[in-house]
Amino acid sequence: MSLCDGRKGDGAHMTISSEVRRLSARWVQGNGWPQRLEWIQISNLRGWNGQKISLPYPIMAVVGENGVGKSTVLQCAAAIYKSKPPSQSGRKREKKKPNYASDYFPETVWDKIKDAVIRFQFRQGINNPAKTGEVRKPGNRWRGNPTRPERPVVYIDLSRIQPIISRVGYSRLANAQLKEKSSVNFDETRLKRFSGIMGRDYQTAKMSYTNFDENRAVPVLGQSGHTYSGFHQGAGETVLAELIQAEIPKYSIVLIDEVESSLHPRLQRRLIRDLAEVCRLQELQIILTTHSPFVLDELPLEARVQIVQSYSNSKESRSIVYGITPEFAMSKMDDVVQHECDLYVEDRQAERMLIEILAAHCGNPDSVLRCIAIPYGAASVGQSLGIMAVQKRWERKTFIFLDGDQQPCAGCYLLPGGDAPERVVFEALRAKNWPNIAQRTGREYSKVADACLQAMSLSDHHVWISSAASALCLGGNTLWQALCAEWATGCLDSAEAKKISQPIEDALNGLGVSIPAISAKEVEEINTSDIVEVLPPMPQAIPTIPDDSGGPWLPFEQS
Repeated sequence: MSLCDGRKGDGAHMTISSEVRRLSARWVQGNGWPQRLEWIQISNLRGWNGQKISLPYPIMAVVGENGVGKSTVLQCAAAIYKSKPPSQSGRKREKKKPNYASDYFPETVWDKIKDAVIRFQFRQGINNPAKTGEVRKPGNRWRGNPTRPERPVVYIDLSRIQPIISRVGYSRLANAQLKEKSSVNFDETRLKRFSGIMGRDYQTAKMSYTNFDENRAVPVLGQSGHTYSGFHQGAGETVLAELIQAEIPKYSIVLIDEVESSLHPRLQRRLIRDLAEVCRLQELQIILTTHSPFVLDELPLEARVQIVQSYSNSKESRSIVYGITPEFAMSKMDDVVQHECDLYVEDRQAERMLIEILAAHCGNPDSVLRCIAIPYGAASVGQSLGIMAVQKRWERKTFIFLDGDQQPCAGCYLLPGGDAPERVVFEALRAKNWPNIAQRTGREYSKVADACLQAMSLSDHHVWISSAASALCLGGNTLWQALCAEWATGCLDSAEAKKISQPIEDALNGLGVSIPAISAKEVEEINTSDIVEVLPPMPQAIPTIPDDSGGPWLPFEQS
């Protein structure tokens, strides 16, 4: 999608669900979750060479391309704890064994593991200090198992759940002459959760066993007076039944691989909300992997972490980036693009400001069509991306932009004005008495002036657009585009504009990508590490995300 293509929807970020807001409210109080895993550092294992994954929120979504190491993170988290897996309803006949790193990282004729180290920091008790530990494999055997902390571990690999008929030994159960010998019914709470996620009223849900095989469970569901087994269920029903039936003790660490497997977007959203509620009530720590923008969109910024694999001088490296937007995540996992240059910005307000700067000040009007702007979220993400730019990790022409109210950072350009985009644009246009905004929006001048001035009286500049747009009966992106276009053509100094537009045009003309100058010492310090880790600030209160047309705008619908 080019910069001039339309965006689906005219509204704001997805409103954070009440379930996730309640979880955040409980989390920031700091008086729960006596068992916490705070970070994991992985070395010499499946291409990891010392990168650290921090876990600042009770539900963490790990996103990235296939093969970057998402499942490795889950398996390391499981190996950290000394725990027998809890029994699961419907699987009570399975033999249980402890979790060991060797279970997840076996040596084979093709895979030799040497000098692997899994370091971690954890808490046992709310008022107890954090402790560190490690599990390592210096030679033939893993060391450190006896000193691991104890905690219930629930590992659920939804990506490997096959249709019932495809599972080994299950085809023999497709026989009408067999009888149900026993079953484990979902209790009332599980049945309610299952029905709520599916959006249907199920009267029955159970895991059943036949008289032919007492060890292979078959999910059986009942709704609208009909009962049917896993042989006739949809894939989403089977996956959810397997997930909901798991026994999860209080304070467990729950590890879910590919949480969106077989679920359509609305079910993905409902599942995350359900997990948020269970997480809050049972003080669980959940780490999940995903490729889904809908899963990410349900969680706050501090709950999102992306593993970005890049190459520099034929050297592979991983970067850990926190607080990413769903769009940034998808841009790193999809090749269906026709643009030539990536422009990373903090949010949709910054994107529109940049678009209008380029549209008004690029010498070649086609330049803007050859670029795409990608919102990345927290400023800390931009700082991290700037470091990657200095390290020349980007394969495409790439520019990183921070809002003008941020401090200069290696590899990053600052947007003009020295302040947040809303403040820069509104204040500059107010000084000129809102020129041409009435014509651009089709509203009366007096109403435009009154609406914008009233919005500026609000202390939070993030709601200025939504406030003024509502008063003018406009969509937030419609008003913001008009404001930015008039500001870029009538207020922005051409010399300031050229500081942004010229490097982009040069890159498009084959003159190479330039980055803001930094000292040789700064470059040397950056190049000494392949690890990029910048955490977003932890929230002090639950963020309020406007539910009107004030932007920023995401192309994902609310369920």
